[in-house]
Amino acid sequence: MDDGTEERTSAGSPSGGAVGGIALESVLRFVDIAVDALGDAREEIDALNVYPVPDGDTGTNMYLTIAAARDAIREAQDEGREAALAALARGALLGARGNSGVILSEMLGAIARRIGAATPGDRNAEVMAEALHQATEASYAAVGEPVEGTMLTVLRAASEAARTAAKDPAVRSRDVFTTAAAAAREALGHTPEQLDVLARAGVVDAGGRGICVILDAAETVLTGHRPVPVTAPLGSHAIPVPHLPHDGAGDLSADGPAYEVMYLLDSPDGEIPRVRARLAELGDSVVVVGGEGLWNVHVHTDDVGGAIEAALEVGRPHRIRVTHFVQQVAAQTAARAGERPAPAVLAGPRRVVAVAAGPGLAELFAEAGAEVVEGAPGRRASAGELLAAITRCGASEVVVLPNDEDTVRTARMAASTAEVDHPGLRVAVIPTQAQVQGLAALAVHEPGRAFDSDVTEMTATARHVRHGAVTTAARTAMTTAGPCEVGDALGVIAGDFAVVGSDLARVAVVVVERLLAAGGELVTLVRGRENGEIADHVSAWVEEMHPGVDVVVYDGGQERYPLLLSVE
Repeated sequence: MDDGTEERTSAGSPSGGAVGGIALESVLRFVDIAVDALGDAREEIDALNVYPVPDGDTGTNMYLTIAAARDAIREAQDEGREAALAALARGALLGARGNSGVILSEMLGAIARRIGAATPGDRNAEVMAEALHQATEASYAAVGEPVEGTMLTVLRAASEAARTAAKDPAVRSRDVFTTAAAAAREALGHTPEQLDVLARAGVVDAGGRGICVILDAAETVLTGHRPVPVTAPLGSHAIPVPHLPHDGAGDLSADGPAYEVMYLLDSPDGEIPRVRARLAELGDSVVVVGGEGLWNVHVHTDDVGGAIEAALEVGRPHRIRVTHFVQQVAAQTAARAGERPAPAVLAGPRRVVAVAAGPGLAELFAEAGAEVVEGAPGRRASAGELLAAITRCGASEVVVLPNDEDTVRTARMAASTAEVDHPGLRVAVIPTQAQVQGLAALAVHEPGRAFDSDVTEMTATARHVRHGAVTTAARTAMTTAGPCEVGDALGVIAGDFAVVGSDLARVAVVVVERLLAAGGELVTLVRGRENGEIADHVSAWVEEMHPGVDVVVYDGGQERYPLLLSVE
């Protein structure tokens, strides 16, 4: 990608304008457009999904994977070009869902790495063509037994066309992506000729369609052209639309794997071939991607325990997720038919999903009855994690407390996806921007009330909470409260820097004093993992200076913020 102003790569500028001539802003626009485009095409892609099993979630998985990458790079965009690109790759890896999502994460990671490795002498067109080629190579290497007629085939056709186009010294990045996107659409039209299951169902490959949507997004960023709809004729090949009136569960082979197993794995890179080999013995659709000690593992198998034991032999598996295909297919079939899920799926009482920034906070939310998702600055909760928590509740009504400004949009994305996947499910996201707002909202939660009334009361309570925090400056910067140096104490009020000082305890007192200026009956203090004595200092100050105000102190264990506080 480039911004249309310079084709040779450059060293960039202090403002972070370009990586090898490829503007970071262009990458940001691309992920935004790709997320929106996949969001629009998600249900269409899900309906195309018949391979490797007709579980109808390819579009959703690709959407959530690239959304996680988008959220990660947006969070890191002010940390420099190298950090932002690394964040995109890591965000895709951590947020990858399903077979298609894991492969997509490897593609995005390879592209980000090639952009980051660009030198001043490289042409942007060559960089992007090589990025697509490296994405293809990495994806094929990650899949245990690559199958043609899938998203791999579509990406390879795009990368080969891009490399051929880039040989012309007059070609620019926009021309490379226009050529690649057209080649991908052509290859997509041929996938039914390569895979019998697609031909029998009358559909093109779902993952391949997702790749076309992503490449169309890249072309849109560089040219402004509108993407070609999936039903449009591509040369002599018309793209079939799905016709699946039968029960998709019948397509599941009786002797095929019954479960999809996914997990993140902390393991030395040298152990991964051993893991791949063992998983290949246990099942199929094996995909293992990642590097530098962190891997995302995917397999279809009947031996769930064996798939997890394979990881335990070489490292630490975590975020383990197991899906039973028959149940998933039945739910997707019902959704296509416009039926409500069986009452047992969504029969539980109203539940709350809360994002917690530390172990103490997680315990507080859990004790209050919430389903907890871990998330904090630097490792915020992904849409996939929130979606899993929403569906794991088994309730027909769910309230989500993001408890972080940057997680609100992610929570809304997960909520809308959950409602589409589970007709009859109601999910409300209360836009809590701080942990203390979430605690206050949960305190007035009443499952016996009507859903709308409960959400209204929780929302109103959260909005009336005046919140702040104290932290330490990690770098020299100009804040809304003035300049700060590394190590300075910073006071935050309602998400903005309001105080700069040299002592955390004194800054904390200034913050709570300003919060109390408009009155208040209760001060809530949440001590962090470090400098816990600050909470005691502030508590003593409030008791001395405002004897009519109650003070509650909790152990939150959160990082980066020695103290979170609120006034009600």
